[in-house]
Amino acid sequence: MQPKLKFLDRFLTLWIFLAMAIGVALGYFIPSIANFTNSLSIGTTNIPLAIGLIIMMYPPLVKVNFSKMKEIFAKPKLLLVSLLITWIVGPFLMFLLSILFLQHHPDYMTGLIIIGLAPCIAMVIVWSELSGGNRELTAGLVGINSILQVLFFSAYAYFYLQIMLPLFGIKGLAINITIAEIAKTVFIYLGIPFIAAMLSRIIVKNTKGEQWLQTKFIPKISPFSLIALLFTIIVMFSLKGQMIVQIPIDVIKVAMPLIVFFLVMFSLMFIVAKAIGATYADTASVAFTASGNNFELAIAVSIGVFGVNSGQAFAGVIGPLVEVPVLILLVKASLYLKQKYFK
Repeated sequence: MQPKLKFLDRFLTLWIFLAMAIGVALGYFIPSIANFTNSLSIGTTNIPLAIGLIIMMYPPLVKVNFSKMKEIFAKPKLLLVSLLITWIVGPFLMFLLSILFLQHHPDYMTGLIIIGLAPCIAMVIVWSELSGGNRELTAGLVGINSILQVLFFSAYAYFYLQIMLPLFGIKGLAINITIAEIAKTVFIYLGIPFIAAMLSRIIVKNTKGEQWLQTKFIPKISPFSLIALLFTIIVMFSLKGQMIVQIPIDVIKVAMPLIVFFLVMFSLMFIVAKAIGATYADTASVAFTASGNNFELAIAVSIGVFGVNSGQAFAGVIGPLVEVPVLILLVKASLYLKQKYFK
């Protein structure tokens, strides 16, 4: 029996639209909310948002089973191809699409670049499951990508924003950030939940066992990620109450390069994996790993570095808004390709 998307996940795009609408309405009709939100800050860190973003990152990281990483090392050619396309081709493709579509909107452009720097470690498990992908292989890739994000995201972001943009002639964009600022933000919003998630796995497994962890604990905490995401969106858009007319147009501007990215990355990874002789299950796993992005981390970094009112943070929110319907269509495309090209 083909697995189905859970109710909350299936209508994620709708929930995000509703959260945006609620946030805008609150900001428009009750302007004092914005002042109150901004008052709950220490330096550039808004406390309610920081708590929400950390909670948002925690459940996906608890789901990462690092013991499954050995599965991917048994397939070195597939691992090499997956890492090359996911970590080298993907960020560069998003970089090019950002410049092509959003050069005249530098805040959205940089926000999109940040989105492209980290592969998905949460919803990819859902897409792989729905498409009949290799569950162990997906878990192994998620484990590797989680570690790579913790170790290298700061340097990667600095490289693309401070070195690559000027090389491509984007010199008028003044982004006065240091690698230390990015590293601090990544530690707060990825490092802290990463440590908490790993400790949770160890403690729960040792006290309750693996089965209780998978069947009781993880299902219990999973909805908190969506709740925290929607809370973040409501707060962000309550600060944009006066932008009601502009927001729908900007959603389309940011959505276009994202749609192209999802389609190109899925097609490229699917074709290459099939060409090197991967099974359908393995092909689907690496294709969806390459397609999705860690929007939770992108939103957190954008808010932490550029601020909650920034266009970068806005671009991060548009990510999951676009990802869910497009990836659902790609799941259907994947199942069609399975029938047509795999025996």
